[in-house]
Amino acid sequence: MNNKTIAILSYVTIIGWVVAYAKSKDHTPKSDLVVYHLKQGLGFFILSVIINIMLSVIALMIPGLAVLGYLGYALLIIWIFGIINAVNEQKKPIPVVGKMFEDKFAFLD
Repeated sequence: MNNKTIAILSYVTIIGWVVAYAKSKDHTPKSDLVVYHLKQGLGFFILSVIINIMLSVIALMIPGLAVLGYLGYALLIIWIFGIINAVNEQKKPIPVVGKMFEDKFAFLD
């Protein structure tokens, strides 16, 4: 797999991220592009899980706030921007939350 494919794969579910991580270990010089998108993809996955759990709890406790479920569409749009950045081979953070993940996950370096 080339670096672009691995970078794209890092956004496609957690299974795709694990496959991308395993494939990135095979490459001997590590690609900055792949490492960057692995960090962005893992951070986005963790953030998505946390937000979805919080929204589920809020919707159960206060049914009137179930409309917050539309926040999932915002996550979908952010996810698409991450994939577009990987396709264009750009090391740009995903909108709104991507800067948080740039210096995290040191085990990927």
